[in-house]
Amino acid sequence: MRWPIRRALTVALGAALVAASACSDDDEGVPVDGAGGGGDFVAAISAQPDQLDPHQTTAYASFQVLENVYDTLVVPDPEDLTFEPALATEWETSDDGLTWTFTLRDDVTFHDGSEFDADDVVYTFRRIIDDELQNAYRFATVSDITAPDATTVEFELSEPTPNLLDHVGSYKGVAILPEGAADDLDLATEANGTGPFTLASSTASGITLEAFDDYWGDGPEVGSVEFQFISEPTTALTALETGEVHWTDNIPPQRVEELEGGSGVTVETVPSVDYWYMATNFAVPPFDQAEVREAIALALDREAIADAAQFGLATVNQTAIPEDSFWYHDYAPYERDVDAAQQLLDDAGVSDVTMGLMVTDEYPETVEVAQVIAANLGEIGITVDIQTEQFSTWLDRQGQGDFDAFMLGWLGNLDPYGYYHSQHICDGENNYQGYCDPETDQLLDDAATEEDEDARKQLYDEAAERIVDANSYIYLYNPSVVQGWGEDVEGYEIRADRAINFETVSLS
Repeated sequence: MRWPIRRALTVALGAALVAASACSDDDEGVPVDGAGGGGDFVAAISAQPDQLDPHQTTAYASFQVLENVYDTLVVPDPEDLTFEPALATEWETSDDGLTWTFTLRDDVTFHDGSEFDADDVVYTFRRIIDDELQNAYRFATVSDITAPDATTVEFELSEPTPNLLDHVGSYKGVAILPEGAADDLDLATEANGTGPFTLASSTASGITLEAFDDYWGDGPEVGSVEFQFISEPTTALTALETGEVHWTDNIPPQRVEELEGGSGVTVETVPSVDYWYMATNFAVPPFDQAEVREAIALALDREAIADAAQFGLATVNQTAIPEDSFWYHDYAPYERDVDAAQQLLDDAGVSDVTMGLMVTDEYPETVEVAQVIAANLGEIGITVDIQTEQFSTWLDRQGQGDFDAFMLGWLGNLDPYGYYHSQHICDGENNYQGYCDPETDQLLDDAATEEDEDARKQLYDEAAERIVDANSYIYLYNPSVVQGWGEDVEGYEIRADRAINFETVSLS
């Protein structure tokens, strides 16, 4: 969110009408080929995308839309999140692990009617790598990408990369673009993918997608998808209950138990692969002192924080990766101890601290959690100034290092690389807090290329302990995915990675 919620919201997207494939209707107004003839689907999401370039954005709101517009080489299976074919039908790895060969579909077209082939794949990953875009760090071991023929792509690696499938398919941040797309389109506001829906229009109040009749997959079943931006959970739920929208993931957590008991809408929850955390700025005194960060970690009541966030639907965790994962590491050194926390501050000569804590009401649980954090830290003499920003401002301040502390979440991670690497290596793309430890770097770099799964887990376990001990991130909890939809919605599948895919959705 993988995208973190991490991820953006400022530019009011200009109206755009791009590559919208109009259905070819017969005399009765039904699409001749039957595609996308099932009505107009309306989804309420909590925030507005910052932009629509899949290689530039880090906003979860953007990826909620882009999931339905673009494709990747492989895609996580909805059930177990293992990788299955998408634009690539099969793949193989050389004996030395240094060459990966992908065989591509030959029946795929982009929304503008151009044919998809291997040159588009090479262009996509060369753009990410050469232009040093958001996911370039994932491809540090890629020495070359070539297209031996129109349906074959080869990745040449400098070192074995056991999680390459995760790198090329875990989320739409590595979506395949047509060759030359960045020159032909303003990708911030325009789109040309191979997914089930085309971008029809985008305004400050919503985004509309239209069914792509020539989609290579089985769907779509509905004629259009309209995304409405509703930040207030109660308002989004009311819209769902009254039939103004068909689906939302913005449901007040305190209402979930009641809604699951039968209320005219379907509400489901599943454990997520997400984590929520707090981070302090290592460059801002007194948070540059290890004792102060440890005092904060000791003072927090994580159970109360999890309850405030999700009313019993979150699990406390001090190491990010959920406990039902093979990669989970049972390490929890911080049990709430206000006296020990106060003693650490006293020993460090720190008192009368005011800490600005950035949150955003576009993700309301950050505001609710911040109130618990403020109460907890007040007990050790740290006054918390809760700074509620628009998410666009939040991200700008994070990027500029203009913060004492912030609270947010990372969504959709599958491999431990996604949980730890770019957030905690010294020059990491997402290491905004400024943590730098050469031993952690070495552990994370070694784990990224270790082919033995057990040895790889051991390396990540050791790295996680160093990260937790230094409080690079102060991990808080793993939430559940909570989503709701109307009784007339069929074919929707809730996912642990929060990928919002309306390809198979129909309206009865």
